[in-house]
Amino acid sequence: MGDPFIADAQYYLPSKEFDKFHESLKGEEMTGTDAEACAYLYTAALTQPMDHDWGQIYLYIATKTYRKLGKSEMPGDIAVDSISDYQMGELNRLKEWLYCKRIQVRVGRSRAELRQKREEEVEKRKAEQPVLFEF
Repeated sequence: MGDPFIADAQYYLPSKEFDKFHESLKGEEMTGTDAEACAYLYTAALTQPMDHDWGQIYLYIATKTYRKLGKSEMPGDIAVDSISDYQMGELNRLKEWLYCKRIQVRVGRSRAELRQKREEEVEKRKAEQPVLFEF
């Protein structure tokens, strides 16, 4: 079984863009995207206060995502262009965790779909097979 992330990217990206995307991933560990990390940190910030490190990580990833999307310039008072090595390590750990969770959900969905197909086949066989004896 190949990587589901690559399969999704191949489905959604045109072939030339996918080839560039796939080349860029060679030799790198698969992790969550910057946008996923930004969305996760945004919702986490709504549930509880963040400490300084996570606040800086959120502003850094939000700045990166905002600029990558080609939006107008991020306000200078909240833009963060660099973070410490510790904060970068925490960000990478978060992105790896997000990637693992995404894969777990996909595998769970695949298993549920297979289980449903098997159950439907069993029901279909029961319906098609004549009853030999009725008591």
